[in-house]
Amino acid sequence: MRPGLVAGVRDARVLPGRGQTGSELVRSRIALRVRLKSVSPGDRLPDAGVLAEELGISEITVRRALEGMCQDGLLDRRRGRAGGTFVAPEWDAVVALMHDADEAASLDAFHLLLECGLVAHGAGEVPPDRLEALQTLVDEMDLADDRARLLELETRFHLDLAEALGGAGIREFAADLLGRLCLLLPDPTPEVVRAQNRCHADLLAELGRGAMDPAVRAVKAHQHARPS
Repeated sequence: MRPGLVAGVRDARVLPGRGQTGSELVRSRIALRVRLKSVSPGDRLPDAGVLAEELGISEITVRRALEGMCQDGLLDRRRGRAGGTFVAPEWDAVVALMHDADEAASLDAFHLLLECGLVAHGAGEVPPDRLEALQTLVDEMDLADDRARLLELETRFHLDLAEALGGAGIREFAADLLGRLCLLLPDPTPEVVRAQNRCHADLLAELGRGAMDPAVRAVKAHQHARPS
């Protein structure tokens, strides 16, 4: 990759607007785990110390964030030998009450800007094996008929795209962003995800050809495929 890609993003741990606190980081990463099926409603989360180490924040911040999520109904706290912190069985219903169209629109616009910048700098420079791995996700999405699986693959595509174009640091930044969007945006319908997947296929074809402008147009078409 060219040096200086998306200045200031590589080491950032905050997002547009008022920024993301440590507590919000915990919330967004747990939401992303649920979207990616790393955990499901009813599953036990890793201990606070493990989450703190993974996220690079203090354990007390994680504990406070988990307590807040319990109060919101996103998580359940159970005591005893088999206790711990669990994803609430009503996760989806509770998340639906947290949708925020205005904040989501701001983050979604930033995600579009980020991907357009990454694509503009990376067209023609993505190793073939990275493109092949992304194409595998596109092919899997074409065959998927389960809504949750479609959403999982859609999110994985954007995480892997961020890493392919910008490296591991950009993937971490994209994970923060996509996790928050999981909490703020209603899930797209399968029809919308399939339309977006056609944009994925177009994007990969243009990246392979090194065609920057058509690749950026494919990124924009992906966003426009979703109803406003």
